Amino acid sequence: MDRRLVAALKALTDVTRLRIVVELAGHDASVEELAGRVGVAPSAAARHLRRLRSAGIVEASGRWPDARYRLRPERLGELGRALDEAGRDAAEPQPGLEAPAGRELDADEARVLSGFFDEDGRLTTIPAHSSKRVVVLRYLRDRCFPEDRAYPEKEVNQRLAVVHPDAASLRRYLVDAGLMRRAAGIYHRAE
Repeated sequence: MDRRLVAALKALTDVTRLRIVVELAGHDASVEELAGRVGVAPSAAARHLRRLRSAGIVEASGRWPDARYRLRPERLGELGRALDEAGRDAAEPQPGLEAPAGRELDADEARVLSGFFDEDGRLTTIPAHSSKRVVVLRYLRDRCFPEDRAYPEKEVNQRLAVVHPDAASLRRYLVDAGLMRRAAGIYHRAE
C-alpha cells in the first residue's frame, strides 16, 4: 500500500485530529480557536495540526502565531479514491482462485474467497458465518464437482481433501446448504 496513504490514514486515527478536521470543514481557524472548539490545550492542537499538515490534510496560511488553518478537501478525495482502489485490489481473486468453468467471480465473491483461500488455492478455514460459508461452498462445489454426474462418497472425500483436510465437514455442509444431494453414498450436484 502507498506510504503516503498509510501516513494519512494514521493521521486520521486520532479522535482529536478527526474533531479538528470536522471543525475545519466549516471554515478556517487559528490554533487557539481550534483548541477551544475541540477542548485541548493550544500546544496539543498545534501538535495535531502538524501531523495533519504532514499528511497533506490541512494547510496553513500566515506565520505562527497568526497562522490560519484550512482543510484540503481535495486531499480527502484523493484518500477516498485510493481506499476505493485498494478495496478493488483486495477483491481481485488471489492466484489459485480461478473462477469455475462457465462463470466469473463477482467482486463480492472474490473478496470473501480471498479471505479463506491461500495462494495455492487451499481453504485455510471453513467460514463460521453462514453467508460466507455458502459463498465458499458454492465455489468448492463448482470447482471440485464441475460435471453433473454421480460422485461416490470416496471420490467426494478425495476431491475435497485436496483443498481442506476436513473433507467430512465440507461434504456435510455442501449437503446441508442444498448444493449437493446425497442418496445411498452417492452425491450429485444440486442446482
